[in-house]
Amino acid sequence: MLMETILNLPIENKIFYAVLVFSWTVYLWEAYLAYRQRRIYRLTMHVPQELGKIMDTDTFEKSRLYQLDKSNFSFWSGLYSETEGTLILLFGGIPFVWKVAGTVTARFGLGPEYEIFQSLSFLILATLFSAFTGLPWSIYNTFVIEEKHGFNQQTLGFFLKDAVKKFIVTQCILLPVTSLLLYIIKIGGDFFFIYAWLFTLAVSLVLVTIYADYIAPLFDKFTPLPEGELKEEIESMSKSISFPLTKVYVVEGSKRSSHSNAYFYGFFKNKRIVLFDTLLEDYSPLNKDGEPETDTLTEDKSKLKNKKQGCNNPEVLAVLGHELGHWKLGHTVKNIVISQMNSFLCFFLFAVLIGQKELFMAFGFYNSQPTLIGLMIIFQFIFSPYNEVLSFCLTVLSRRFEFQADSFARGMGRASELCSALIKLNKDNLGFPVADWLFSMWHYSHPPLLERLRALGSTKQD
Repeated sequence: MLMETILNLPIENKIFYAVLVFSWTVYLWEAYLAYRQRRIYRLTMHVPQELGKIMDTDTFEKSRLYQLDKSNFSFWSGLYSETEGTLILLFGGIPFVWKVAGTVTARFGLGPEYEIFQSLSFLILATLFSAFTGLPWSIYNTFVIEEKHGFNQQTLGFFLKDAVKKFIVTQCILLPVTSLLLYIIKIGGDFFFIYAWLFTLAVSLVLVTIYADYIAPLFDKFTPLPEGELKEEIESMSKSISFPLTKVYVVEGSKRSSHSNAYFYGFFKNKRIVLFDTLLEDYSPLNKDGEPETDTLTEDKSKLKNKKQGCNNPEVLAVLGHELGHWKLGHTVKNIVISQMNSFLCFFLFAVLIGQKELFMAFGFYNSQPTLIGLMIIFQFIFSPYNEVLSFCLTVLSRRFEFQADSFARGMGRASELCSALIKLNKDNLGFPVADWLFSMWHYSHPPLLERLRALGSTKQD
């Protein structure tokens, strides 16, 4: 009876309920995986024997509690997000915001024929809604969880100022790019998907090129790495593998968080390396606060904040050897090629589906078919099964690339230093070294610590 009722539903209703069912299926799958991992956090109370030589009991317990807090937070924030999305769909939130956007543009004398302007108004309203509903969760994550475990370095004023700045910069990029994309789709004719793909390719390349020079400095301070042994060693290592390094920067990541990172960027013969100050043992401000506090009232947070953080120079070079391995082995180019092939396929399928009015009717658009809404429906909802499969495949590929980059660093004679660096970074970031196999397989873009150490041929700390 139920099956017969479903089969007799109009096609637009079938599409709508299929989207909802799949969305909740994915959520329940993710919740199940997270539950499995939380059981690991709760039940693994002691350092496993094979980890005894690389992790002390105190660090193990801190990482267990940190990851347990993060997992619990992720459960509630994920449940809220899924519920919010469902209610928006059930109560016609998307067509409602589109109608409000039309009212806004009408106040400026712009009618429905000015669809691009209405689309930009819709984007501003939607991103404002997302920013405000997400703000409490972000504040809790930063000032409760990250603060509790000693990672947060921000004040509330700095955080809010940063959030406003990010919103403004995002709008400055999003609005002109979207308006041009919609215009290209409107005038592109039968082959608009090719022009749209080429446009998004150009935009992505431009953003990658200018991000670290013009966008990132709006939020963080970048300074050239001072002359000295580390810079000379980095330049020598780059030259040895023909990496066209032009500059090395240190970014002041410590004003936000004590988490650490490193990356390179640029095209052709204009490569630049960026090191977080929290990665560098000799530069991290977190190492300049003096000796650890002995007052018992300071507890874990003060101890964590005053411990020696970061890697020494040989370990930093080993980490960079791993990163340069990604470049030398062509991982960056391969990822770009995969991304652009996927982008082209999605635009092609969008061109095939955009004329199906049932897709718009399924989400409450009975009298109009706005291009921006079509992009949202097709890319976000209709492609969601494909996106889940692609995401898993890319996660598997990423782990393979990480092993290969580790192997490259080992080939440079830096296996021991990389092992030591991985252990230190795991401790500094309170990474929990024990993972449920299914959770790890689905989520981890980097192999677990023990697997990387085994592949490098060492599980011993120097």
